[in-house]
Amino acid sequence: MPRQKASLSETRISVREPESIFQIRRKIVNGTFHGRWHFSFGENFDPEHLQFGTLRVFNDDTLSPGSVWPLHPHHDIEVVTYCAGGEFRHADQRGKGGVLKKGWVQHTTVGRGMWHSEINNSPDMPLRFIQMWFIPSEKDLAPFVEQKAVEKKERTNRLLPLVSNEHQDALPIRSDARVYSCFLKKGHRVRHSLKEGRGAYVYVLEGDAVEVNGSRILVYGAAQATGAMDLLISADGDSELLLIDVLKEK
Repeated sequence: MPRQKASLSETRISVREPESIFQIRRKIVNGTFHGRWHFSFGENFDPEHLQFGTLRVFNDDTLSPGSVWPLHPHHDIEVVTYCAGGEFRHADQRGKGGVLKKGWVQHTTVGRGMWHSEINNSPDMPLRFIQMWFIPSEKDLAPFVEQKAVEKKERTNRLLPLVSNEHQDALPIRSDARVYSCFLKKGHRVRHSLKEGRGAYVYVLEGDAVEVNGSRILVYGAAQATGAMDLLISADGDSELLLIDVLKEK
């Protein structure tokens, strides 16, 4: 019998264990990088994880001290970069750039085209950053870069919207997507209401494991949630996490 299409009202949470996420190590200018790539990207083709709604790329990259990912071109993507440790520096062909410290965020509309570079701004400390690409709501937009400084207390025991198409205090994005950060202390929990037709991608950056509606997520692991539900996230110990809420179905 033909398989029936799942209804929008169905809810589901699936866990991605850390060891199931593709890892890569390579030399780059002045050093090396180590990547954890969650979806198909570069030499990693994963037919089971091509994208998640409007979230096309989710890369957790660590660059050695002083190393540089050289200038390279992109077009028609919305890029969100979250600094998870060290100092991240962005540069592009227009000479525009900016430095991010831990917990800070940058949004880039690549639009009709941009050459840009990711740089470890520190000569003696590694840089860890999460880079997310989102499918834009429209093409051929004018390239634009903006960033925001975020203090740890702002995201402690709450889901703080960093980049969003609906929150006024967040950096705006030209995609149906919202990126939240949270430093969740042991014994605390946060709640996120997921609407019908949307999905949430939860990633544990560091610290201890968390539980999402009873599903245990280890550090470097992730959870994918789809369908209308309240997500209850609790911490076994102090933990840093990101939650991405995206349009999953129309």
